[in-house]
Amino acid sequence: MTLPAVPLADIDLSDPEFWVKPREWREGAFKTLRDESPFQFFEERQIENMGPAGRGYRALTRHDDIWHVSRNPQVFCSGQGSNIGDMPQEINEFFGSMINMDDPKHFRLRSIVSKGFTPKEITALEESVRIRSAAVIDRMFERFPEKQCDFVHEVAALMPLQIICDMMGIPESDEELIFNWTNTILGVGDPEFVGTLEDLIRVGGEIFSYALALGEDRLKNPRNDIASVMMHAEVDGERLTAQEFGSFFILLVVAGNETTRTAIAHGMRELTLHRDQRDIWFNNFEANTKTAVEEIVRYSTPVIHFRRTATQDTEINGQPIKEGEKVVMFYQSGNRDERSFENPFEFNVLRQPSPAQIGFGAGGPHFCLGANLARREIAVMFDEIRRRVPQLEIVSEPAYLQSSFINGIKRMQCAW
Repeated sequence: MTLPAVPLADIDLSDPEFWVKPREWREGAFKTLRDESPFQFFEERQIENMGPAGRGYRALTRHDDIWHVSRNPQVFCSGQGSNIGDMPQEINEFFGSMINMDDPKHFRLRSIVSKGFTPKEITALEESVRIRSAAVIDRMFERFPEKQCDFVHEVAALMPLQIICDMMGIPESDEELIFNWTNTILGVGDPEFVGTLEDLIRVGGEIFSYALALGEDRLKNPRNDIASVMMHAEVDGERLTAQEFGSFFILLVVAGNETTRTAIAHGMRELTLHRDQRDIWFNNFEANTKTAVEEIVRYSTPVIHFRRTATQDTEINGQPIKEGEKVVMFYQSGNRDERSFENPFEFNVLRQPSPAQIGFGAGGPHFCLGANLARREIAVMFDEIRRRVPQLEIVSEPAYLQSSFINGIKRMQCAW
């Protein structure tokens, strides 16, 4: 890929217009930041109904710097917020659960909810992943005899959403409700969704109320689902509070659904654009699945950024950072860092995972709890496509979500 040369003076990551520019221009801008100013400071813009503008932030754009910050949580904390803008801590924890906490609070909560993500629990979901993936393709064949449909809505979004619902024991009749809630939360800022802060608070309250009712039911009437496991799990004699379960539920249904949807959508597009890579993977599927899935996550990088805040005066690779400064880890840029990845703009399903891609976070205590489940979902969905509809391909340009946070695709036609 030949990137445009973008002058440093033309780059403002806080400008909403930056995030609607052509993808090649954005990639060129991040290359300029990596090469010329990997700790560039940006002023924050005032967001309507959100109080005064924040104090600004440093954008981390290189892989190793992001890795360093992620793995030093005592120096770079999450408890002051993982999004760029400042919000009251109770709002941070309400919407972000443990991703907006530090130890020991974070450790306690993660220790409890991780009981629902043990290898045993994930293995138990394997059959559900396969059944749901097969059903997605069955449904596609049945509903679209003309052999063309929106890949995002009919394939990429469907199975991850259903798996989250299976995990939590959510009835199939509520799946569309969950889907619409996640679109509202992550669509704030996209004119198509016309999301506002009020919408965010309203939908957050609706999900929270739903979660409280679900958690209370599983406490009284445990079932064979992860909601029951989490409600009855104990660590040092402590269980989840209703508030903690409700907030974690918001995190799970939003993050667990959207990120895998995004990876599958981007992956299908790249496998259409790069038929040689598709043949390499599909012709030797089991042998190449591990590297192919990691490359899909690296290339798509569903979550664009997360923030940390310095708890003391420190430095990153020689750059002084003052106590209280915000540092924002731009994962997408780190996954394109020429210093870490050979030919980073090349989609290569045989790319060896050294160094590790950072689409699930860059290590440390906040590494994605559902990473292994997401990997399995991606692998199984593409296995189903490979076996049952190998001629499927993307036939339109993607309609991207207008967001500085999620690298989402709203719509994208496929045909077979």
